Amino acid sequence: MTPRPVLPRLVLTDIEGTTSAIAFVKDTLFPFAEAELDAFLADRGAEPEVAAILAEVPGPDRAATLRGWMAADAKVTPLKALQGLIWAAGFADGRLRGHLWPDVAPCLRAWHAAGVALAVYSSGSVGAQRLLFGHSEAGDLLPLFSGFFDTRVGAKREAASYAAIAAQTGQEPGGILFLSDVAEELDAARASGLATCQLVRAQDGTVACGRHPAAMDFPGVASLFQLPLPG
Repeated sequence: MTPRPVLPRLVLTDIEGTTSAIAFVKDTLFPFAEAELDAFLADRGAEPEVAAILAEVPGPDRAATLRGWMAADAKVTPLKALQGLIWAAGFADGRLRGHLWPDVAPCLRAWHAAGVALAVYSSGSVGAQRLLFGHSEAGDLLPLFSGFFDTRVGAKREAASYAAIAAQTGQEPGGILFLSDVAEELDAARASGLATCQLVRAQDGTVACGRHPAAMDFPGVASLFQLPLPG
């Protein structure tokens, strides 16, 4: 498959499996929220924002209900909201750092320095995206990015979502390169005219689909799409 010969004007990147380990949420963020739950509720349970969340948690023992939801990985709004607050506290005081593969930040910095715009599109909320990149293992990377998008713009496997992102960023679809480990997301992006590249990281067990250009890491992406490599 022939890579695009023209330097992308914007690189749009997924997070889990692309910039960061798929296991980061399951192995780091979820256990952190569970371990900190009791102390967080004791310290901040009376705050209006936290109290409003707890008011939506049923049962006489709200902490027990929350733990049950955590064990079941329940997709319920009060739990997600509370986990977000616990993670925000952990990022703010340095107990948490957003995981990035070591090749990611140097390439992002090199691409930004070359005038390539950068944006994120992830199923995680924009707030969670900003926490990860703002408190990453490589430092605060937020100044590198010009946009953050989550599923409020549309589902990641729907072509219309990528058309909407192109419109919101003011870029022609053909000038945007989308990076993801998920073939179906790449299919949707290509259907809207975006260039695509699948990240096939051995650590995450990703398998190349064969329908898109593939790279093992961000320097591999740079080589395929004539993006600058870190100096």
